[in-house]
Amino acid sequence: MIRNGKKKAISCALVAAMSVGLVACGTTSYDFKVSYDGIKTGDVSSKVSVHDPSILKADGEYYIFGSHMSAAKSSDLLNWEKVADGYSKKNPVYGQIYDVADEAFAYSGSKNSLIKTDDKQVHVWAPDVIYNETTGLYYMYYCTTSTWNASNLCYGTSTTPEGPYEWQGALIYSGFNRKTISGTDVLDYVDEDYAYKNYIKGAQYNYEDYPNAIDPTVFYDADGRMWMVYGSWSGGIFLLEIDKTTGLVIHPEADKANNVDPYYGKRLLGGGHISIEGPYIMYDEASGYYYLFVSYGALTSNGGYQVRVFRSKTVDGEYVDMNGKYPEKSAQHQNFGLKLTGNYKLPSLEKAYMATGHNSAFVDDDGRMYLVYHTRFNDNGEGHSPRVHQMLVNEDGWPCELPYQTQGETVNKDGYDTDDIIGRYYVINQGTAIDSKIANPVILYLEKNGKVKGEKSEGTWECKDGSYYMNITIDGKKYSGVFCQMKDEAGSDVMTFSAVGENKSVWGVKYL
Repeated sequence: MIRNGKKKAISCALVAAMSVGLVACGTTSYDFKVSYDGIKTGDVSSKVSVHDPSILKADGEYYIFGSHMSAAKSSDLLNWEKVADGYSKKNPVYGQIYDVADEAFAYSGSKNSLIKTDDKQVHVWAPDVIYNETTGLYYMYYCTTSTWNASNLCYGTSTTPEGPYEWQGALIYSGFNRKTISGTDVLDYVDEDYAYKNYIKGAQYNYEDYPNAIDPTVFYDADGRMWMVYGSWSGGIFLLEIDKTTGLVIHPEADKANNVDPYYGKRLLGGGHISIEGPYIMYDEASGYYYLFVSYGALTSNGGYQVRVFRSKTVDGEYVDMNGKYPEKSAQHQNFGLKLTGNYKLPSLEKAYMATGHNSAFVDDDGRMYLVYHTRFNDNGEGHSPRVHQMLVNEDGWPCELPYQTQGETVNKDGYDTDDIIGRYYVINQGTAIDSKIANPVILYLEKNGKVKGEKSEGTWECKDGSYYMNITIDGKKYSGVFCQMKDEAGSDVMTFSAVGENKSVWGVKYL
């Protein structure tokens, strides 16, 4: 039961005062065994599978658009209805692309392209839809792709969020060589000497320094300017401005000192073909930060796929992690970026969640912030399902992802009573590794005297007076985060905390 706000503030203040030097009378017996006995499990299956989901809110509905020409909609961010799925001329959202296949797949994405695919299927991946306030149209930015670095960013428009999106043209090309560069627009913006010196290495595309033209997302900045961030592995993540009146990219002036290329734009992160992709930039007016989300690892269930986040006060960076750093070319990138989610198991989950990645994010009309991504499972398959988790920003301005998918929970901004917080928690630490290991829970107790007790761990915790902010120290490592009461996957009431520190995320779940 949640109690009144005044009592919450007084209780948290008492915890902070008591946390030093207080020894409880007698000996408390704790059960540190991780057991799910008596805990209901939720059904992790979904009616839809949308890979690389990009979120759009329009006409009171939430839409997600994904690779392989899929789309779904929801009214509650939990239950999704399929709108479109699969490569077909009958696809109501994307189908029009087949009417202009000679143009849309001229460079990449089909067996008839200049750079051909290695199978008979067309490849239309990673769309992002935005409402253009200047033109009054919905714009879909997506890519066609033939190889791991030969791709083409394209766009289409529609009068409605559900399409159909009519092909408008190609924007950015990658993966060409000396012979195929003539099939691109690159030489319209740079001269041959520059192109051959920079974009070609030997006889092939210089993929270590320049991007794979894939995974576009488009957003408005605080001043109403429109931008596109894109890239996958290869030369890293790049940023270009968009002309709001046309939807086309604006090619900048070259500025080598600031990593600005006249064709591809500004490199923000990565290079050297490290695993970094699926970029998404979200501006949060409340914190004043631009948050750049990316995915690391390989996208298969055992590939270590995961979400990382960096932040900046300006739209073009620099974007840094909790240590004030970012991955550069050939960096050991597992050490960079706040890891929000990876592989994990929590109570009420039938299966562990695996390869949680390729996200989008948004701040809803009521101010709640959400992370949207797909997850696989440890069931020896590659099936996937969309998930939406609420995020709360901690006192330091870093987003903390809540442990369970959203079911309409609202955080109590006045905080929670100590009696509702203290107790037995299932706790996972997401770490910073990029591998197939699953973060499984251990049992920790948050005591009323501000101590943290575990079978092999100890520490302290505190909450800020009259708020949901909290800090927890475990084995000398400090994490700053939030408390929030919510429901687990089976609908049971739980108190949770989500805290971040040293680029790691720590989640705790207590049953009420």
